Amino acid sequence: MFGFGGNTNSLTMNEPRPVSLLDTGVQGVISRPLDRVDGPAKVSGVATYAAEYAIPNLAHGVLVGAKIGCGKVVSIDVEAAKRIPGVIDVVIDFDTFIRNSQQGGETKAPTQGVKDIAYFGQIVAIVLAETFEAAREAALSIPIEYEYKAGTYNFEAHRDEAKTPPPSMLQPHFSQGNPDKEYDKAAVKLDVTYVTPSQNSAAMEPHASIAVWEDDALTLYGAYQMPTSDASQLAQSLGMPKNKVRIISRFIGGGFGSKLGIAPESVAAAIAAKQLGRPVKAVMARQQVFDATVRRSNTEQRLRFGCDTDGRIVSFVHDSLTSNLPDEDYFEPVGIGSHSLYGGAHRRINHDQVTLNLTLSGSMRAPGEAVGMVGLECAMDELAETLGMDPIELRKINDPAVDPEKDVPYSSRMLTRSLEEGAKHFGWDARNTTPGTRREGEWLVGMGVAAATRNNQLMQSAAKVEIHPDGSATVSSSMTDIGTGSYTIMAQIASEILGIPVDRIVMKLGDTNDAPAAGSGGSWGAASAGSAVYLACEALRDKLAKAMDVEPDGLTLKDGQAIGANRQTAIGDLVGEGIEATGEIKPGKQEKQFTQASYGAHFAEVAVNAVTGEVRVRRMLGIFAAGRVLNAKTARSQCLGGMTFGIGTALHEDLIHDQRNGKLVNRDLAEYHVPANADVPQLEVHFLDERDIHANPIHAKGIGELGISGAAPAVVNAIYNATGVRVRDLPLTCDKLLAGLPPL
Repeated sequence: MFGFGGNTNSLTMNEPRPVSLLDTGVQGVISRPLDRVDGPAKVSGVATYAAEYAIPNLAHGVLVGAKIGCGKVVSIDVEAAKRIPGVIDVVIDFDTFIRNSQQGGETKAPTQGVKDIAYFGQIVAIVLAETFEAAREAALSIPIEYEYKAGTYNFEAHRDEAKTPPPSMLQPHFSQGNPDKEYDKAAVKLDVTYVTPSQNSAAMEPHASIAVWEDDALTLYGAYQMPTSDASQLAQSLGMPKNKVRIISRFIGGGFGSKLGIAPESVAAAIAAKQLGRPVKAVMARQQVFDATVRRSNTEQRLRFGCDTDGRIVSFVHDSLTSNLPDEDYFEPVGIGSHSLYGGAHRRINHDQVTLNLTLSGSMRAPGEAVGMVGLECAMDELAETLGMDPIELRKINDPAVDPEKDVPYSSRMLTRSLEEGAKHFGWDARNTTPGTRREGEWLVGMGVAAATRNNQLMQSAAKVEIHPDGSATVSSSMTDIGTGSYTIMAQIASEILGIPVDRIVMKLGDTNDAPAAGSGGSWGAASAGSAVYLACEALRDKLAKAMDVEPDGLTLKDGQAIGANRQTAIGDLVGEGIEATGEIKPGKQEKQFTQASYGAHFAEVAVNAVTGEVRVRRMLGIFAAGRVLNAKTARSQCLGGMTFGIGTALHEDLIHDQRNGKLVNRDLAEYHVPANADVPQLEVHFLDERDIHANPIHAKGIGELGISGAAPAVVNAIYNATGVRVRDLPLTCDKLLAGLPPL
């Protein structure tokens, strides 16, 4: 997937890189809260998203979803649809169309073959017309005959049929020592079960593709987070060479994991465009995005802690049940944070899965931690209460010095400091230690805390940087920006190292014709692709030093000027007709020799109405340590978004399936509730100064998903502190609180 010539500065992270050019640079742009370089284009409407490219002779495609939950398509009445004025054709390819989306990073085709129906809403055809309205009318009314089969739709009814899934993001079963025996012997025990529902990513931009063929080569304008691997998936799906597939995804209106892999509209548009002999645009309706992309799996989590009277955990068990379609390998890695967040010599972290005919379960923002931390951190709150201990003190006591499973050091770890600093900023000492006793009129008020962690990943990525004779520079990569600030951050890295002002750096992202990159996902984007930019700039800096006839250590680059040996020259004058270099980063021994993760702490204050059960989040504070912060503004924005996500998880989000056929009941943004303005208070974010020399050459770690990890349980724990009512079934809606609320 990656291949370059000799002009490449490649680094495999086998050794730490203690010295960073970002620390010695004199531009002063790195880490600053710089405004987004793509901001003006977005707010003025100039930024072009997947469905907005002005392609001549474009046909409109509307997808057709199955109206049964399990069975087989017998026939589709194409002629009935074609009688509608403006309809061109109905394209059906039962063998090649993809059943559902694919996981990010996979290069193989998603599950193909759509004649057999695995879930309600599965895409089975695409209607083509001269106008969108005609295509939509035909797609909604096209007669389809089905053969019905009995499906499995009820998690509770089939939970006893759970099986161990194959390895995915981690091994499904892990055991160390004898956790059951030690639990039985423990002085203090806790055994609780938490339940979270299915969720949808609910990104602002729906999934969309425009397919354009030129001879035997395909260009797809799509809303995709990982174009390099997505192009491989698309090529595999269509049975064609990868070098004949180009994906362009320059701007993405959010993804949260739902756009990591290709979705059904991409293959349908490509096949339809090939058959029709003209470009085809297919945009999923909002309901189809809910029906036929991915959901976060529902979870049932049983946590058992055995500890001594001082609160030190001896036995640590986190067993979970999730769900997915038949023949899908992915499982929600509920216990991923549990593997290394707290100590305990005797441990078990198991994942089992129930097969259901529901929408595909896949990655959604902070897969594993976002829901797994709900069970873990709420259980820690319960354990602290059982012990009569402050919840922060319990977490500090169980903060291990080394990874409790791998017995390797942490690359950096500021969990305890995050808790301590957060408590100071939030005013934790004012918390009422007796739940349900602080009142303000009808309102019960309480505080909650939860730890935050997110595993850190370095992914193979590349970027090319060019310096032009006029002193400007261009940075290009297939890396994407899903709203996280990649355009700005990568420009800042190049500016800091090359001494070229940010406004003289042109960013080109999201095109597979450029250097391949892992894309945006898993919070690895900025650190991985940013490291590739760093390495390319490092190589260019050496070339400039050579042209200046000075040693690299004796060269200063600032404000477009090269300074060295008592001489000053415009950078553009040193490059002739232009110079370029490609940087490439790969993971290496460092990720095995150290456990790498980001850490933080969430604090929440809530008020619960004692009459209605209404919950209002009054304030939240998050404090985070994620290596070098590359842009203080975009990093803060990511954490604000994650904390808002956490409020939604705690109080609102609940994807509901009809238990008779698996149909999604609340499949739009009117009925699938996410936090609105009135639900979100003023959020406060702080960062701890940190450098992780083992993570990558820029010493940064992922932050986009750290902000959601632990946010929801902080709210849940605050509700308990306010009311004395412990709800273990999320979201915490009024009906679940009312019966237990204390009288006025």
